[in-house]
Amino acid sequence: MSTPHNQAIMGDIAKVVLMPGDPLRAKFIAETFLENPVQFNSVRNMFGYTGTYKGKKVSVMGSGMGMPSIGIYSYELYKMYDVENIIRIGSAGAYSKDIPLYSVVVSDYAYSLSSYAKTQGYEKNTIESSKELNKIIKETALDLKINTYFGGIHSTDVFYGNADIEDLYKNKGCFFYYFI
Repeated sequence: MSTPHNQAIMGDIAKVVLMPGDPLRAKFIAETFLENPVQFNSVRNMFGYTGTYKGKKVSVMGSGMGMPSIGIYSYELYKMYDVENIIRIGSAGAYSKDIPLYSVVVSDYAYSLSSYAKTQGYEKNTIESSKELNKIIKETALDLKINTYFGGIHSTDVFYGNADIEDLYKNKGCFFYYFI
């Protein structure tokens, strides 16, 4: 069943979806890393593809910029297409000078003052990441000898805001920020 934002039908999308913000990054990832990628979405140029990686069915789809955009796509993926895990991938900034440029960062939790989470029924300002997925990522990074930073992120829907970085870093434990 397609939606106003996604032309896929049930079965087109894998249970695991990688979601960069940029739809062109999704296209690049699909064409570079997936075997036999098939495009399942191009509505509003929010490209989505499904293929296989090392024999496992995987999808990759852009999420756009801003919490409302990823909110639309992630909601529909979970509710209408039976997706089990979405892994947000992409770039982030660091609040700590101790974290080198181009580091691999994995979020333990996201802190936000956005009203978006509250409208979806979350009462707290902090939402934890999947411990199960993070464990797999950590083990894989160790096996591949990839230096990985785990920590909290500050997720915001204001790109050029006036956030109190010192408070976010020291009091909220946020090492990184995403503009989702």
